[in-house]
Amino acid sequence: MSNLLEELSETTAFLREKGVEEVEFGLILGSGLGELADEIKGAVKISFSDVPHFPVSTVVGHAGQLVYGTLSGKKVLAMQGRFHYYEGHSMQTVTYPVRVMAALGAHSIVVTNAAGGVNESFEPGDLMLITDHINYTGDNPLIGENLEEFGPRFPDMSHAYDKEYGEMAHAAASRLGLHLQEGVYMGYSGPTYETPAEIRMSRTLGASAVGMSTVAEVIVAVHSGMRVLGISCITNLAAGMQSSLNHEEVVETTSRIKETFKTLVKETLKEI
Repeated sequence: MSNLLEELSETTAFLREKGVEEVEFGLILGSGLGELADEIKGAVKISFSDVPHFPVSTVVGHAGQLVYGTLSGKKVLAMQGRFHYYEGHSMQTVTYPVRVMAALGAHSIVVTNAAGGVNESFEPGDLMLITDHINYTGDNPLIGENLEEFGPRFPDMSHAYDKEYGEMAHAAASRLGLHLQEGVYMGYSGPTYETPAEIRMSRTLGASAVGMSTVAEVIVAVHSGMRVLGISCITNLAAGMQSSLNHEEVVETTSRIKETFKTLVKETLKEI
């Protein structure tokens, strides 16, 4: 754990040297959703490969860079792309950027993802406010030694997704004439898509959508005392609900609704 403290010190010092100053909100932009970072004003862009102790994202649809600046009047540090457990990274590596955001002073985080719709009323292209999650990855980023300066040994996940932020997102969607779905996100490890039987199980357990990210990041954000807003882009119906699944469809759907997604996030940020 002392190594983590040293690494965070090195990473934050590097980012400050590059011009990253006050951070209010962290943004994690999932597959096909990274264009929101292109609208950040006064942007400072830093490749993941240049940041000390950052791995490199290998997933199509992920630009792999940090973007710092102002969005909707807020100081943000955005990740265009993220790291995934299925890439072979540990949960601690996957969530390291969240630790960095917290160390830079971010009080809140906006997490986004591409997800498969499990709720039978969802359609590809819907946006879903995440109200809760189910960790079905088989791992947890907080396993191991705990430092109280990071957060409590046993974090309370009763209100992981900030209710007030969710209400603001619904209000923003209403002003935009957008129907914002809501529901529970269930995180699998990947990289295989789920089987039809697993999707039936997920629905029985109360999941509205499934994916391969987000859960670990939110756990660390809550551990760090950050408020969380989560939004999923429903890019396809989950296994057994359509004939087949592929990543190309994920990228195509996010490309189709990216303007709606960007507008919703920007309008919500204005209110927060």
